[in-house]
Amino acid sequence: MKRFILSRTDSIGDVILSLPMAGVLKQMFPGCYIIFLGRNYTRDIVSLSSHVDEFISWDDISKLENRIEQIKVLKKTGAETMIHIFPQKEIAELTKRAKIKIRIGTSGRLYHYYTCNKLVKFSRKRSDLHEAQLNLKLLQPLGWNRELSLRDIETFYGFNKIPVLSKELKSLIDPKKTNLILHPKSKGSAREWGMQNYQQLIDLLDKTKYKIFVTGTEEEGLLFRNHISFNDNCLDVSGKMSLNQLIAFIDQSDALVAASTGPLHIAAVLGKVAIGIYPPIKPMHPGRWAPVGPKATFLVLDKYCSDCRGDDLCHCMAEIKPQQVKLILEDRFGN
Repeated sequence: MKRFILSRTDSIGDVILSLPMAGVLKQMFPGCYIIFLGRNYTRDIVSLSSHVDEFISWDDISKLENRIEQIKVLKKTGAETMIHIFPQKEIAELTKRAKIKIRIGTSGRLYHYYTCNKLVKFSRKRSDLHEAQLNLKLLQPLGWNRELSLRDIETFYGFNKIPVLSKELKSLIDPKKTNLILHPKSKGSAREWGMQNYQQLIDLLDKTKYKIFVTGTEEEGLLFRNHISFNDNCLDVSGKMSLNQLIAFIDQSDALVAASTGPLHIAAVLGKVAIGIYPPIKPMHPGRWAPVGPKATFLVLDKYCSDCRGDDLCHCMAEIKPQQVKLILEDRFGN
């Protein structure tokens, strides 16, 4: 049985867009065993995919007393192939010392020239391909030579291990309305739409047809609670869910609006109406990071943007009107 390790130790959205690789490997090598090396906070995301057989924690490995113990963990997996999706020098060096036979990385990292024995040449920043498409290029040394459309990539997620939503949270869902999640913050990982726009969207939507939930961590809730008018039809559920329960809550809802964040990508893959708000700036633009799913879409200003490239405040994001989001929702739900 062939055994592969997919290494991606960064954020939720990045991990989601890497998981189709597991589905492709299962198709290429029927019966193979796939291990995902990631951070603890992404474990619940990886667990959604039926294509991943095992999760190992980089957080736990990095806490071990010495390199010998860390190497033992990698050797114990029995993997003969390591694919470095997210380049990390320490992991690349450990993989070589663990004598994993095939070590695949990009040619853009100098340390890959002495830690990897299979290099793939491409530039993520300069490419016009989507992140999920770029990830699949790392399978070229294993014989993969196809370029899939985003619609084709949707079929390789295998997200069919959805957690059960608690009774308390499920009671919040209104079966007679369109249940809409707004996720306004991004922990600095993306340009944000702005609280004023989210409040305007809330004001625009028919209260008899929509029930709105505003999600985020407790820390994020502290940042937006004074900017949103909450009531019985617009609930603050920030800080009240683990990632596991957020996934289940998204699955029970109908739509989600957010910038380029993990919850947006979760909603997209789960087949929800996922509306992403993006800046027209490479490499943050939707051509690279758009949500991938049957009902996913995005809004982006049609202009060249450079005046706020080095600023957290993005005029091109702020200029996307709440009315545009409302029109998409009305088109999808007939409200």
